[in-house]
Amino acid sequence: MSFKYRELLYLNYHTNQSGRASETDLYSLFGRERDQFSKEIIPHLDSLPKAASILDIGCGSGSLIAALKDKGFTQIIGMDLSEEQVSIAHKIGIVEVQLADAFDFLRTSNEQFDVITGMDIIEHFSKDELVDMLLLIQKSLKPGALSLFRTPNLDAPFASVFAHGDFTHETFLNASSAQQVFLATGFSSVRVYSSHMHVKGMLKKFLRKVLVTIHIFFYKSQLFASGRSTKNIVFSPNLIIVANNK
Repeated sequence: MSFKYRELLYLNYHTNQSGRASETDLYSLFGRERDQFSKEIIPHLDSLPKAASILDIGCGSGSLIAALKDKGFTQIIGMDLSEEQVSIAHKIGIVEVQLADAFDFLRTSNEQFDVITGMDIIEHFSKDELVDMLLLIQKSLKPGALSLFRTPNLDAPFASVFAHGDFTHETFLNASSAQQVFLATGFSSVRVYSSHMHVKGMLKKFLRKVLVTIHIFFYKSQLFASGRSTKNIVFSPNLIIVANNK
């Protein structure tokens, strides 16, 4: 019998990847992701009206949707390919999540949104699929509306830990290539930000901040020595990409 890897791995994606780490309690994992999104993603949406229509593609168990609801947003739809992830979302109470293929939905729907988000999904597409997805998203956004994505950063130290830690990952970006592909597919005002590193405990937070500062200085020094500019380089494990529709 032959399997396509997506059919095999996405069927039980939570068991195989999302919940495979030490946290076996799905509520604990969900809460940690929800808290992360509230600090990392929600601030980019603070200026929007609470009635803004939001589509979250590849939403997993719905932790971003929960963070959005915590901030008062009311018009949210989430979709994911994994039956297991959708089941977990409904078990937790995130009823906005539905089992659907984002490509099929965006191709057939005439609805336009104020915001379309995609957390940790870009890396799951081939390059051709990513271009197709961004073109569909651009068509499904209202004029001037917002798209917001998080994806592993190929310029980060030890980038392979994040980029290749999941067998289903295919395409990786840095700040420059992220701006390139979003501008090429019709977006404007593309901004790329560092991801938020959330650490519990004041001492651990302080130590990590010091170490990060030292490491970034070291990597910038290497780039300077090689004659390259550090102007458009992000060093955090993930990129946050915010782009407006024309």
